[in-house]
Amino acid sequence: MEPRTIRSTPADAASSPLAFALGRAAELVRSPMDRILPLLCEAVAPLVAHTVAAELSGQCAHSPFKVHAVTGAGPRVGVTDLQALGPLVEPGRPWQGTAVVGGEEHTVVAVASEAAPMAVRPPLLVLVRASPGEVLAPADARTVQDLWDLVTGHRARISIEAVPGALAQSRSTAAERARVIAELGEAHEATLLALLGVLRGKGLEDRDARARAVDLAGSALVALRAVADRDQELTREPAAEAFTRLTESLTPLTRHCEVRLEFSPPEAETAEVSLPAEIAHLARAAVRTLVLAMAGQQGVRRVHLRWRLDHRQLVVSVRDDGPGEVGHATLGTLGTHQVSERLAALGGVLAVDALPGWGTTATVTLPLDTAPAPRVDPLAALHPREAEVLGHLAQGHRNRTIAQELHISESTVKFHVANILAKLGVSSRGEAAAVLHAVA
Repeated sequence: MEPRTIRSTPADAASSPLAFALGRAAELVRSPMDRILPLLCEAVAPLVAHTVAAELSGQCAHSPFKVHAVTGAGPRVGVTDLQALGPLVEPGRPWQGTAVVGGEEHTVVAVASEAAPMAVRPPLLVLVRASPGEVLAPADARTVQDLWDLVTGHRARISIEAVPGALAQSRSTAAERARVIAELGEAHEATLLALLGVLRGKGLEDRDARARAVDLAGSALVALRAVADRDQELTREPAAEAFTRLTESLTPLTRHCEVRLEFSPPEAETAEVSLPAEIAHLARAAVRTLVLAMAGQQGVRRVHLRWRLDHRQLVVSVRDDGPGEVGHATLGTLGTHQVSERLAALGGVLAVDALPGWGTTATVTLPLDTAPAPRVDPLAALHPREAEVLGHLAQGHRNRTIAQELHISESTVKFHVANILAKLGVSSRGEAAAVLHAVA
């Protein structure tokens, strides 16, 4: 059976692939993050028949590498495949040719984007073509590039503006991902170390075979550690690099005003400390808002920015030499109330200290340790009637009493109780009541 390639089903896709592709633009920006790549595949399908799409993003902290397999017959794309292809693709100039994907050569179309200026590297999209040797027309290649720019620009806006919901999800997902990777790494490392110990023992006679096995196991151990290093490279930023990107992004903000910006970078001993990417993004977004608010005051000639790491937290202070009459209320009118909301999503705080005649200092504090996952209400899955039954259980009522109070049969009460126990993951009426009391 020949590989099935992704094709558009709407009638207008065949007659006008460009209109069909651009018609998906609004759907792309409205959709959840985990649906964007599949929708993008659907949008470009009339232009580029492909079996697999993969992306390597420089701005997504918890999932920088994504693959959407349109069919089960496509190659198995890996991070290293895209990393090798990345240097060949110039942002804004679609690339076509053959590349090694999944250990074999395939015809691919690759596009990189400049629409994410704060990304660690230009986000890369690779489409593995269904038929080898096909060449995409320049106009169609331009459409694919435009759609990828749209997607990366949309994600960059969410990242730069540091939307609280996206930040909390990113941090929670990153924590779980880091835990799984660490456990997997430890298991493999322990296995390989045990293998090395056995092979190095003196009980084996075939020295050549033993030497070869030791070499293979040692190489596997190195490769495993390299995977962890690549993962950290994609999801974290050195403090000095993050600060440099902040200063570069601030330059255009004050280009047309007389306010002078002064910077105190991280201390040398903390310059190489790695920051979680979502922390770096949020810190830059908060500082840009604060600098704009302070630079817009009358009488401000200088704004000083200091960035330091102290006791597992990032502390950023923004100080002006203005009249010192700015407080939370005044800053709030300039949009900085949103800064506090964004910081709260990751356990951070904003403090404002104004001293009349001396200026205002705003301090952003962000913990570097991973925040706990948002608490889920265990009662959210219960239907209203089940919640009523649970309330009676918590009061110690028996089934007959509950049936009388709610004007239902005892068998119906038993049915609701069974559902409650299953949804709450408990085995007794007492445990269900304890869950209700704990939440209340």
